[in-house]
Amino acid sequence: MSAPFLPLTRPTIDEDTIAGVADVLRSGWITSGPKVKELETKLSEHCGGRPVRVFNSGTCTMEIALRIAGIGPGHEVITTPLSWVATSNVILEVGARPVFVDIDPITRNLDLERIEAAITPATRAILPVDLAGLPVDRDRLYEIARRRGLRVIEDAAQSFGSTWQGRRIGACGDFVSFSFHPNKNITTIEGGALVLNDEREAKLAEQYRLQGVVRTGPDSMEVEVVGGKFNLTDVAARVGLGQLPHLDAFNARRRDLARAYFELLELPGARALGLQLPPPDFTQTNWHMFQVVLPEDRFSLRRVDLMTKMQAAGIGTGVHYPAIHLFGVYRRLGWKDGDFPFAERVCRNILTLPLFPAMTRDDVARVVKTLTGILQTHLKS
Repeated sequence: MSAPFLPLTRPTIDEDTIAGVADVLRSGWITSGPKVKELETKLSEHCGGRPVRVFNSGTCTMEIALRIAGIGPGHEVITTPLSWVATSNVILEVGARPVFVDIDPITRNLDLERIEAAITPATRAILPVDLAGLPVDRDRLYEIARRRGLRVIEDAAQSFGSTWQGRRIGACGDFVSFSFHPNKNITTIEGGALVLNDEREAKLAEQYRLQGVVRTGPDSMEVEVVGGKFNLTDVAARVGLGQLPHLDAFNARRRDLARAYFELLELPGARALGLQLPPPDFTQTNWHMFQVVLPEDRFSLRRVDLMTKMQAAGIGTGVHYPAIHLFGVYRRLGWKDGDFPFAERVCRNILTLPLFPAMTRDDVARVVKTLTGILQTHLKS
């Protein structure tokens, strides 16, 4: 009998959480309510007591942070071309211009040493991404931001539970945006959270979250800013409340699986294939993803063909991510092939392998055996 299909990722949701969701449904209060408040309190505790507000996605959190920071038309925001396109789309959404900077080819994060050359009088913020959960160097990032008078919106969608210098991501810094999409380390089905600096920003975030409304009594309201419909439901919040206590265990399991990938991919036969592995960080990274970069021009099959063969063998893979600046929307803004060679090489060749807490080391061995077996039969002579 063939092995069951191994997906790229799959959330782990326990029976207590499922029962808790049923309780919320029976309560009759299923939109934003007491469970949302409870989740915000728990997330604030996780982030060292800072104000946290939850939303229906980890995309709107970045947009709202930009709006609170006063960023709009005529302004520029520095970011990475290697991310989910939402990272830069939100900059366009507020009327500003994304300014891409190439990545560090080892960490695959924004190359902080290239930021200063991209700063202009129109620059207002830096929006870095912790790719696969590996934190950007917060010390260097904030040194630049403070010296140049810039706000920071941390796209920490992938790094919930990661740390920097012993402190949890979100416990310090400027704005910090988390995602709780089903492929993240914990989930609220769909959802996200924004860590803010003070109660004034938190109140403004609440206004942007729900049409700009401020209620001053049972029969009166005011609207002073144009908000959206970004609130999280109590159903989703109850899922998050069930997930949060398992975060450390989930991330510990991910670290164990990542170690297994390293052990197997560093054996002589696999190492000879020339795959570029991620930095072996087992202290600060939450191991949201495990990604390898294929060596260009070494194999006689394209990445898409490799993914198709892996799928046929019962293993899911992914691409995280295509280069943002080469999408049509961004080409029309003037970006082109060759602008960011490190990011473009990685984006052409990166491959995400399965990694989620319910996996076993045998699953990792199966992935590595299948991957290396396919590649070995397609080595160019």
